[in-house]
Amino acid sequence: MDRGQFIKTSLLGLFSMTTLSDLEKLTRNFPETETIMPVLFVGHGSPMNAIEANEFSLGWTEMGKQLPKPRAIVCISAHWETKGTFVTAMEHPKTIHDFGGFPQELFDVQYPAPGSPAVADETKKSINSALVGLDEAWGLDHGCWSVLKKMYPKADIPVIQLSLDYTKDALWHFNLAKELAVLRSKGILILGSGNIVHNLRLVNWNDFYAKMDWAEAANEKFKNLIKENDAKSLIGYEKLGKEVALSIPTPEHYLPMLYALSMRNEKESLSFFNDKTMGPISMTSFKIG
Repeated sequence: MDRGQFIKTSLLGLFSMTTLSDLEKLTRNFPETETIMPVLFVGHGSPMNAIEANEFSLGWTEMGKQLPKPRAIVCISAHWETKGTFVTAMEHPKTIHDFGGFPQELFDVQYPAPGSPAVADETKKSINSALVGLDEAWGLDHGCWSVLKKMYPKADIPVIQLSLDYTKDALWHFNLAKELAVLRSKGILILGSGNIVHNLRLVNWNDFYAKMDWAEAANEKFKNLIKENDAKSLIGYEKLGKEVALSIPTPEHYLPMLYALSMRNEKESLSFFNDKTMGPISMTSFKIG
């Protein structure tokens, strides 16, 4: 069959379809795109960023304008920890308000982005090192929707979440994350959402934003290692000194950074944004590609 006949036959096949699900089934088998989607790690901080116009939420808005519009988004959030690995696979994920003590205005926020069983299946199939379950119960937690509400306020891009297996170590997560990189060539944005410095146990409640020397020092150390693409040191963060130990009392906010960094190849650029510490939290974020 010559090229012209092939195109004609393909178009006739498309026009004969009667449902969007038919089209989705076909497009999941399309060849990889020429454009490799960037990867983001975002320091999400307080959920109040979702309803405030501050330097961080404005940074997310600007990033959403700069990026090519993704076909879908796979988010690895600090706030979904599970025993085992799961991806959300429902058509309409709920907005989860997984916090307390905030104004009602924040609890009233909904982020009605669609889900995508097809992208969930693609994500599941990209991972060979672990058994991945399809989850119908979770939704979008604030580590995901508080950022995306500013990046993509129309909520018109399918979003799924990938959970963090709390029984596994940093090296395991880093290696699993590498397998997700194939999704970048299929128009999918990978978003890690956490904070590389995150210790609410050391909050100064009299001045939440008071500068903390250990947090500043740890943030600079992390940035230098990220710029150098020194994955070995970042995976073995327990050996990086007292400041880092204070920064990572538990790993769930740190691991999404490793997911993003694992997908960087040697030729790709890396740029920081929202680069600032707020008391015992670092908002420092980066874009790869």
